[in-house]
Amino acid sequence: MKWYLKVVRDNYANFNGRASRQEYWMFMLFNMIFAIIAMVADNILGSTFTVGSGYSEVSMGYGWVYLLYSLAIIIPAIAVFVRRMHDVGKSGWFCLIPIYNFILAVSEGDKGDNQYGPDPKEI
Repeated sequence: MKWYLKVVRDNYANFNGRASRQEYWMFMLFNMIFAIIAMVADNILGSTFTVGSGYSEVSMGYGWVYLLYSLAIIIPAIAVFVRRMHDVGKSGWFCLIPIYNFILAVSEGDKGDNQYGPDPKEI
């Protein structure tokens, strides 16, 4: 939980520096948990969005609570991902390459300082 709060509170829109694997993946874990909670809240409140009409009407499974949570968390999520790319010595633009960015996200970061800052494990 401290990693999630660190990203949201301390580094909300900080695209500079580096983020360790632990910081990134713990943020992603709690982000997924909170997103599921938001979807459940939408379903309990009955505020889910629907698509279609009549017999073909289908509930999307999420509504306003999930939408507001997603909008609030999108900037820090992108920021922590860019900092994760910096940790492996790559530009933040690598987040646009679908499979390769996942490989970089699970890779160990550069040991010691790199062009993006000091090693987050040593701080």
